[in-house]
Amino acid sequence: MPLEAPDVRHRVSFTAGVREFHEADPTGRSPFVADLDPDRLADPATFARYVANLLAAPLEETPRPRGWVPATTLWWIEDGEFVGRVGIRHRLTPQLRLVGGHIGYDVRPSRRRQGYAGRMLLDALPVAAALDIDPALLTCDDTNIASRKVIEAAGGRLFEADGGKLRFWVPTRLR
Repeated sequence: MPLEAPDVRHRVSFTAGVREFHEADPTGRSPFVADLDPDRLADPATFARYVANLLAAPLEETPRPRGWVPATTLWWIEDGEFVGRVGIRHRLTPQLRLVGGHIGYDVRPSRRRQGYAGRMLLDALPVAAALDIDPALLTCDDTNIASRKVIEAAGGRLFEADGGKLRFWVPTRLR
């Protein structure tokens, strides 16, 4: 399974992926990379701290900003290259019910439109099920046709559309 826990051995490829995200959207709107500086992450010690924080994030006792919940991050690695990431939030807050949901995914720009988002989501569903998340809430912008298709292909059923957001319930247990 190409989804794996974050690991320092992927520093160069991950940093290149973050740089791609920034170049593709210089406004920095992508929540995944908004706070990530590829130049800082290129430093091995800084990257090691970043990975350690990701690995600690699923633990209930880990300190986190107000409104944040425990979350598992997994990276899709193919042939040693960082392709994308999946974030699985262990529970919902009122804000996550509106935007974000249980599962979010990002594919680096150079690897988009190659089926990775769908494969990443399908591989993340059993992980969510193991966390007793069933069904999982996924959200996307109503203009994001590609993400909508990925969610629906994974069994997502639209239950709400408002404020420019679509909300889907996706079963995580074996079908």
